[in-house]
Parts: sequence; C-alpha cells; structure tokens
Amino acid sequence: MNSMTGYGRAQVECLGRLVSLEISSVNRRNLELTSSLPREWQGMERVIAEQVRARFARGKFHVQLQLRSISGPETEWDANAIQQRFKELQKIAGGSLDADASFWLRLAAYTQENQADIDWEDAWNIISGSLSEALDSLANMRAVEGQAMAYDIRARLEQMEAWRTEISGLSGKSVDYYRETLMERLKKAGLELEIEDERVLKEIAIFADRCDVEEELTRLSSHLMQFQEALKSSEPVGRKLDFMCQEINREVNTIGSKANNLEITRLVIECKNELERIREQVQNIE
Repeated sequence: MNSMTGYGRAQVECLGRLVSLEISSVNRRNLELTSSLPREWQGMERVIAEQVRARFARGKFHVQLQLRSISGPETEWDANAIQQRFKELQKIAGGSLDADASFWLRLAAYTQENQADIDWEDAWNIISGSLSEALDSLANMRAVEGQAMAYDIRARLEQMEAWRTEISGLSGKSVDYYRETLMERLKKAGLELEIEDERVLKEIAIFADRCDVEEELTRLSSHLMQFQEALKSSEPVGRKLDFMCQEINREVNTIGSKANNLEITRLVIECKNELERIREQVQNIE
C-alpha cells in the first residue's frame, strides 16, 4: 500500500549543461501531471507523462526541470557571442554604454546561459535515466509513508473490532433490560400482568425485533476483516478503501439507530470518530 505524497530529485550533466530534475506528488482522485520545463524542452512533457503514468495510478504530480551552465576554471567564453550581445545593447542604449568588469562578467554569464538551445530529443537519452532515479526516490517515499499509514489504520481497525464485540455483548442484554423495565412500569401503573401474558410477550417481541443488530454486527465484522486484508495489497487500493469506509459507516449508523441502549450509543459514537480518522488517512492512499 502506497501513499500519494512523495518527492524525488536527481541531477545529471547533459551536453554542457547541469540538469536538475525534481518531481513531487500529492493526493488526487485521479492522476494529474503539471510541469515546469525550459522553453526549448516543452516537447519532453509528453514522454515524462508516459513514464509517470507507467508507474503510478493516482496523485497530482509536478515535474520541474532546470538547466544551467557548468561553470568553472576551465570554462571557455565565446568572445564573439559576447561582443555581439554588447553591440545589441549599445543599439538599444542609443550609442555609448559604460561597461565595467562587473558588467562584462554578467554579460558573459548571460551569453553562456543562452547559447544555442539543446534539442530535447538529443538530451532525452541522458535525462531519462535521471527521471527514473527521481521517480524511484519518489516511489520509495510513497511506499514508506504508505506502510506507516497502514500501521496506524490497522490499530484503529482493531479498536473498532473490540468495540463491535462489546456492542454484540450489550445488545444481547438489551431485551432482558427492556423486559424488566416494562414489568416495572406496568406494576407502577397498577397493571398486574404476568410475564407470560400474550400482550406482554408481543410487546417484548416487537422490541426485540426492532433493536436486533446481529446482522449489522456480522456485516461490520466482515468489512473490518476485508479492510485489514486490503491494507496488505501492493496494488492501488485507495478507491476500494474509500468505498469500504462508506459501507462501515452505514452499518455503524444503523446499529446506532436501532440499539436502544445508552452504552451502545456511546460505543457507536466512538466507532464513528475512529472511522473518520481512518477516512482522513484513506484520502491519501493511492
């Protein structure tokens, strides 16, 4: 099980440029991709998207790719290109142009950065390896966070199963409690009816049928076990878990509406609170 949140980064030297590639992802219902690429490499977005879609099922991904010159003591400046830039600036300035050492250094750096564009197709064979490296890093982060989320959810599911078992025990006593309460009320009202009286038995039977939650408890147990099994999957299960949260919530609500018992009501509220915490986690599962 994987999270949808992750980050990966890689660098590579490519045809005299240093390429920095960063990719991040956050939760989304489907897979979305945005990118920030150099103008001359916009065509690379399509092949990057293919690589992302081949490895991930859900999430909003953002890819940022930056280029800069590799400068150092062996850098060779293109004097002709620098002079040409200077002449262009002189024309814009309308004649003379003061140029100190700082100006020439900035002009040289700018010219070096904006020399002939590198075709993205020529660079792709080199950059594709770095993209794979960044995607590996991102996938690893998503997997690690996914395992942490699974551990947290399992603990919450176990707590909900404990409450389900407690509710099952309490529901079995609800009819007995109602029988005693009913007979006490009848006695206070001056109606000396026996427990075997047909009218009393009918009232108790109606109550027992109305507050019976065994079917709901059985389905809830099944949902909780299926949820636990889904957490072990290496496949994307986020949508499935989201649907199962809805089913669990439906059973818990029904139990709460049928059970005529204050302690059961308290446990139902606890279950709903815990389920909401699980649902928040599920929203970030791939």
